[in-house]
Amino acid sequence: MHIPVKRSKDNQILGGVIAGFCENFDWNPAIGRVLYVILTLTPGFPGIIVYLILWMLMEKPDMN
Repeated sequence: MHIPVKRSKDNQILGGVIAGFCENFDWNPAIGRVLYVILTLTPGFPGIIVYLILWMLMEKPDMN
């Protein structure tokens, strides 16, 4: 099972997950990362686990 969003090839810090979503929705990746960190720090949201699951489910970036 894959999510039809590709991870970012050019704008990645760890796996390119957040930047891939931001590129797909035409958002600024820096703002997306800040929002994800804030969301991760809130109690009740398993941010690291969600990130790793998305990393596995998202399509790999094109290497061209």
